[in-house]
Amino acid sequence: MKYTMNIAGVDCDLPLCPLNDELYIGAFVIFGKVELTCACAKALLEKMPAEYDYMIAPEAKAIPLIHEMARQSGRNEYLLARKAKKLYMRDAFEVSVRSITTDMDQKLFMDREDAEKMNGKRIVIIDDVISTGESLHAVEELVKMAGGIIVGRMAVLAEGEAQKRGDITYLAPLPLFDKNGNPIA
Repeated sequence: MKYTMNIAGVDCDLPLCPLNDELYIGAFVIFGKVELTCACAKALLEKMPAEYDYMIAPEAKAIPLIHEMARQSGRNEYLLARKAKKLYMRDAFEVSVRSITTDMDQKLFMDREDAEKMNGKRIVIIDDVISTGESLHAVEELVKMAGGIIVGRMAVLAEGEAQKRGDITYLAPLPLFDKNGNPIA
């Protein structure tokens, strides 16, 4: 089963994947889709807050998107909340997260160098899909721990209940689906 939609002027087929016996989600994977990535980056930049200093995204599916947004905006720099502590990360700090697409608790990490860049700066959080908001919340916590000021929360898609949130900017709604592939929210 798949769900077809148009995102930023690009037609996409999203495979439907089961969360449980009754509930399915549309899998939005931007990896390897250059036209879609460029179109989504352009459309999100058109909605970007006028004043911001840095963009940050959680690893990994939002990386091509934030990279292209940095390139198109001329900022040429962005920050990442990493899923694992790397050897080069100094004085890293962490938060826990459990997203809808992951079957276990995860951690997101940030090192002191990136935190120092954010301290007192206006930060926009970028993601591919916001659903339960757990990944978004984890990145928010990292930004706050670093002393950053969140001025925007943006995603390509808002899934299910996230569509009702007034604090996020997104390009298109993504429903949830029943076991027969029919949209339910």
